Amino acid sequence: MEELTLLCYDKCGTCRKAGQWLRAHGLDYTVRPIREQNPSEAELDEWITASGLPVARFFNTSGGLYREHDIKEKLKTLSRAELVKILASDGMFVKRPVLLRNGRFACVGFREEEWKTLLAGDLR
Repeated sequence: MEELTLLCYDKCGTCRKAGQWLRAHGLDYTVRPIREQNPSEAELDEWITASGLPVARFFNTSGGLYREHDIKEKLKTLSRAELVKILASDGMFVKRPVLLRNGRFACVGFREEEWKTLLAGDLR
C-alpha cells in the first residue's frame, strides 16, 4: 500500500471531508498541517509541474489572504516563479487539501470522483 499524506487545515470543511473519505475507504494517511508546515517553493514548483495545471489552480481563491493581497490581479501579471514564492510564503494561500502519494504530488482539492479514480487500486 502506498503512503498517503494529506496537507490540510484543521478548520477547513473540505479537508475534514477528504480525511473522512479516506478513513471510510480504509486508507491510512498522515496529516501535514499546511499552516504550520507550508509547502516550500521547490515542493510547489514540483507539484505544479507534475500536475500539468496552471499555477492559479494552486491558490485558495476563497481565502482571506487571496483577497487581501489581490492575487486575482497578480495572476495576470506575475511570473510563475513570483507566484510560487507567494504560495510558499504562507500555507493559507494554497488550495487544500493537497494529497501526496509516497511523497509525490497526487492532486489538489477534494473531488470525490477524482479521488476514487486516483486511488482505485487502494480502496476497500
